[in-house]
Amino acid sequence: MHRLAVQPMWGFVPGFRAALLAALFAGASPALADAPQRVVSINLCTDQLAMLLAGSGQLISVSFLAQDPRSSVMVDQALAYPANRALAEEVYLLKPDLVLAGTFTAGATVSMLERLGIAVATFPPASSLAEVRQGMVDMGAVLGRQDQAAAMVARFDAGLAELSEADATQHPTAATYAANGYTPGANSLSGDIIRAAGFRHLAAELGLTQGGFLPLEALILAAPDLVVVGETYPGNSRAEEILSHPALTQLRGGRETLEDRDWVCGLPGVVDAVTRMRAARDAIGDAP
Repeated sequence: MHRLAVQPMWGFVPGFRAALLAALFAGASPALADAPQRVVSINLCTDQLAMLLAGSGQLISVSFLAQDPRSSVMVDQALAYPANRALAEEVYLLKPDLVLAGTFTAGATVSMLERLGIAVATFPPASSLAEVRQGMVDMGAVLGRQDQAAAMVARFDAGLAELSEADATQHPTAATYAANGYTPGANSLSGDIIRAAGFRHLAAELGLTQGGFLPLEALILAAPDLVVVGETYPGNSRAEEILSHPALTQLRGGRETLEDRDWVCGLPGVVDAVTRMRAARDAIGDAP
């Protein structure tokens, strides 16, 4: 049974974590001494990161969510791969030498694959821009694509550095608002993107650091300078009715639409989300 759980390892010096991951995988079995040749991903976020980093023919299947335009930013690329539904039986029949999963991906499937002796690398969801960066390094390590990952990280760092050069001294307030009045909270990837764009996060000011439900009345009273919402799904949804409540239209601040797929996964493309949020921030101007 071989398993590598790619979890935060606080206190490790830069570069040591990726080296440790590569060493652990290389020592797991003779078959993994070299880069894996038949990689199957069963998680939306590992799907997309693997498509960006895998070598030609190395990745042989991605989850069906990668082909869903509501969830994935890489639908066109994903359509080139056979899709799976994270079922142990179908994954096993693909004869992978490495399976990529998320921390919360189909636990029964992961356990079964491990019992069958298939190596599984699990990646936690990114909750900050630093963790997005680390995810690229870790994926490069398990795929044996360290050089490609390093180049991706360099582009990611350069994109963020370019945005930070134009940082402002004053920071307006932004709030994220989703179905049922849920806000992801300040300690989340979306929260870090909002801060990187030059905003103060309303959730942090209200004490919702880990996310929670924000009553519409509290949002209206706080009067943030920007409300960030997601695109609603077709049809009628009682959970999403709050996003079209007339009170929201009375807020003087701006409104920005970012789909979940734009920032739900720790991909290098989250720099684009920061850029869009920075443009919205610049449109507001410096707030006292």
